[in-house]
Amino acid sequence: MDFLYELGSLINSTLPIEFWDVLDIAVLTVLIYKGVTLVKETRAGGLIRGIIFIFIAYVIMEAVGMNAMAYILKNVFSVGLVAVVVLFQPELRRSLEKMGHSRVSKLPVFSSLTADTADIMAQKWNTAIEAICDACEDLASTTTGALIVIEQESKLGEQIDTGTVLNALPSKEVFGNIFYPKTPLHDGAVIMRDGIILAAACFLPKPQKEETINKALGSRHRAAIGMSENSDAIIIVVSEETGTISVAENGELTRGYTRDSLKKLLRSRLLPEKNQKITRPPKSGKHSDNEGDSDDKENSGLFGLFHKKKFTDKI
Repeated sequence: MDFLYELGSLINSTLPIEFWDVLDIAVLTVLIYKGVTLVKETRAGGLIRGIIFIFIAYVIMEAVGMNAMAYILKNVFSVGLVAVVVLFQPELRRSLEKMGHSRVSKLPVFSSLTADTADIMAQKWNTAIEAICDACEDLASTTTGALIVIEQESKLGEQIDTGTVLNALPSKEVFGNIFYPKTPLHDGAVIMRDGIILAAACFLPKPQKEETINKALGSRHRAAIGMSENSDAIIIVVSEETGTISVAENGELTRGYTRDSLKKLLRSRLLPEKNQKITRPPKSGKHSDNEGDSDDKENSGLFGLFHKKKFTDKI
């Protein structure tokens, strides 16, 4: 009877459910979901699983009376969350910045208001992608070093301030002039925003754990990894030693891109799906649309593994 009385009291204390109760539960659910998603996207996920394991072991040992082990595990658990923040601060900061930079205009309610702007931006990026791929191919063939940063949601004002503002339309000739070894702007990175070359000769941040990066990588590759750690930017690197085209994203470096595989990557990252099939400017030379399509299919299969491998020396 006592149990039934307590159960009835509990039900009475929770009913009737009001609007604010439902809202409270909904907000808490979203926050928990976002927190789990945020942790899963970082290397702190493994540590979180370890903390959960310690907590379960603590509960079991507390229940069976293993007081010494329970005391030790309780103190270890108490500093677990602090360890996550201290040890994985760069990854957590990047995830929080990604959440903070989410645009309200991407919600379905506001999508119609920005449709025209999106179409215009897609046209700009179509032209810019062609220029970037043509330039990278030419620079790679002459083993001319290059570093191109494509800004996305995270704004790169600090890096732009270290360089020279250009506001130039992209073309392979402009990129060639910038990265020609004897020009004043070649030493540094080009930063692009909204399909425009915004600035050149910009300095990029160093990677968080530079000592763990492969020693064979030069300063451009290290700067690219460092920039990708601190933002959601896409960074393209052309090696002046081998002419290899690489791309850095989210703290990882992928190497061995061809013109067509680079183009495919940039279009998937920078263009909305509805604008993927926009007619592209005609290209001169040996690269036709048919050739590009066949190369894309080839790169997406087994053969593509030999053209684009993931550089696993993760920071």
